Amino acid sequence: MTQTPEVDEGGGSSTIKRWLIGEKLPNDQLEGQLLPKRYALPIFASDPLSSVAYAPQELLMLLLLGGLTFLSFAPWVAAIVVILLIVVVASYRQLIKAYPSGGGDYEVASKNLGEKAGIVVASALLVDYVMTVAVSVASGVDNIISAVPELSPLRVELAVFFVVVLAAVNLRGVRESSKAFAIPTYLFVGSVFIMIVVGLVRTVLGDPPIAESANWTVQAEELTQAGMILILLRAFASGCSALTGVEAISNGVPAFRTPKIKNAQRTLVLMGSIAIILFAGLTAIALISKVHYAEDPCHLIGFTGCETQPQRSLIAQIASATFGDNTFFFFLIQAATATVLLLAANTAFNGFPLLGSVIARDGYAPKALSTRGDRLIFSNGVLILAAAATVILLVYQASVTGLIQLYIIGVFVSFTLGQIGMVVHWIRELKQKTSGHGPIYRGLAINALGAFMTGVVLLVVTYTKFTHGAWIVFVVMPILFTLMIGVHRYYRDVEKEVEVDPQIEFGSQGDHAIVLVGRMQKPTLKALDYAIAARHQSLEAVHVSVDDEATAKLERDWQQMNIKVPLCIIKSQFRDIGWPLVKYIRKHQEINGGEVVTVYMPAYIVGHWWERLLHNHKAKRIQQKLMLQHGVALAIVPWLLDSSDLIYGRRSRPIPGQERRGEPIRPRSRMPLPPANSESARSAAAAANRARPRDPDVETVKPPTPRNKRQPRSR
Repeated sequence: MTQTPEVDEGGGSSTIKRWLIGEKLPNDQLEGQLLPKRYALPIFASDPLSSVAYAPQELLMLLLLGGLTFLSFAPWVAAIVVILLIVVVASYRQLIKAYPSGGGDYEVASKNLGEKAGIVVASALLVDYVMTVAVSVASGVDNIISAVPELSPLRVELAVFFVVVLAAVNLRGVRESSKAFAIPTYLFVGSVFIMIVVGLVRTVLGDPPIAESANWTVQAEELTQAGMILILLRAFASGCSALTGVEAISNGVPAFRTPKIKNAQRTLVLMGSIAIILFAGLTAIALISKVHYAEDPCHLIGFTGCETQPQRSLIAQIASATFGDNTFFFFLIQAATATVLLLAANTAFNGFPLLGSVIARDGYAPKALSTRGDRLIFSNGVLILAAAATVILLVYQASVTGLIQLYIIGVFVSFTLGQIGMVVHWIRELKQKTSGHGPIYRGLAINALGAFMTGVVLLVVTYTKFTHGAWIVFVVMPILFTLMIGVHRYYRDVEKEVEVDPQIEFGSQGDHAIVLVGRMQKPTLKALDYAIAARHQSLEAVHVSVDDEATAKLERDWQQMNIKVPLCIIKSQFRDIGWPLVKYIRKHQEINGGEVVTVYMPAYIVGHWWERLLHNHKAKRIQQKLMLQHGVALAIVPWLLDSSDLIYGRRSRPIPGQERRGEPIRPRSRMPLPPANSESARSAAAAANRARPRDPDVETVKPPTPRNKRQPRSR
């Protein structure tokens, strides 16, 4: 058994890139990047935990459209949301156990409901992850502006800045981002919990906190019975935003430490418990303190300055009523809330790349999404998510009210199809097993209830949000669906095209080499030397003439350098190099049948980004034309300029026997050429002359005849 030597891959790294994301991590450190529960909670649960900061606010805001009397429905609406959250958490515990590979709802739907159902779920989840980033960042910026109103004109700029920061932190790796985000998440949970307890204790002692908006009234609209029901449904739909992100843990099971299934299930239950306590507690304190929050602050009678400053967020008003303005706890809660809302986007920054890698593995997305970057994360997914979220924030000007209408549609599509898939899974298990049906019946009951409730909620949120902007989601999802089906068909067709079959034959006969010559320079001689060392059956140098004076100088240099390889000069009437060379090769192939032609081309390797603008453009155009020709192989011979030290380092460790980077590895004579009377030189020249097509635009410079018997030194 041959042992492969270890290769140091540390070279070729950009200093700026290393400073931004850190040093490369080897594959054997992947296990060290996996998450314990204490770090997994802030990574995967920051979205559902932080959604309690705006879900009660959106719920109360919509109820107030019907007037202050509609606030009496708030406890019942919140209770239904809590029951739904309990059912969804229980359902996903079953899903994690049955499908721990990281596909989540996508894998469940694909395996149990078919390909198209899986793609619908995938498109829905991808849209939802993008919206998670946009809504979380916009909400976080809202809370920052609540504490510092002077930043209101910079709302969009702040949102885009935070998306860039989150993407940069996640590019450093899952473990790095988990450490950075753990403290703010736990600080938010702890501070909000303390605020709820203090508010409830004050209420019990007869001193309930009173919000600044308690004395403001709302100008209610005249409503029919249908209008009342619609408001209640819309309030419930907005309150259901507290459920977003629950599915992220099922998609991120591979990121947990072993035992993966148990750790993921425990983290899910802990996340659900905390989310329920915070959501119910904030709703209760908001009702106790009589927070009145309107979509348009100018509809609040008694609120002055609505045109010059926004209304403070629900959490800001509760914190002010509980602890007072300009107190330590007020600013602590505002800072923690803003931070965790920004970090809630991190759930998507972990879920989107993982889901994208699974979809790419199945051939429904570009393979680049399944490639791990330097820090062992799927970095391409992180970059795509950041770009998509930035576009959404710019279009909607980072408005939470505008973005929330596009939210949770995708997640409830995936919830519903995932739970239906689990029902099919349990029914299949019942048919296959003859005993031990207890756990199966329990799982079937939980997932059936989950499928029913999430299906009903999907209908509600679709009906209530469709005309308010959610129709865009129903346009984007079919587009993604079509694209993913198209990508899968393309990969399938390519795989079919390149697979080996009994009829395949490669009948290449002969081996001819062409060295493309521009001017007499060291890179040209190096390419010649490599071609000679490869010992092709025939060899020639080809120069495409676009300047008669430069061509004449090349001919003189060729003779003076005593080069024994024949030089063929092709006239180009339209100053193009690629097509005359292609036509010449085609004629050569017509004469010589199945002969393989290898074209050697020198290329500069540079170290500065701006040098790439100055070199190799003509060579790349020629390469593109040659790569479209059958029976033609390209051999790029690199010439490392001094600036390439920036990439490869100083020449402190040269290859043994290589004194200069431009020279071949083995020591050679002054010229990298065979002797004039050698058998290889004579046969190469004769073969090239016989194979050369008769063309008036083609001229051959013959090797010089030796003047005496003295021959150059051999290699």
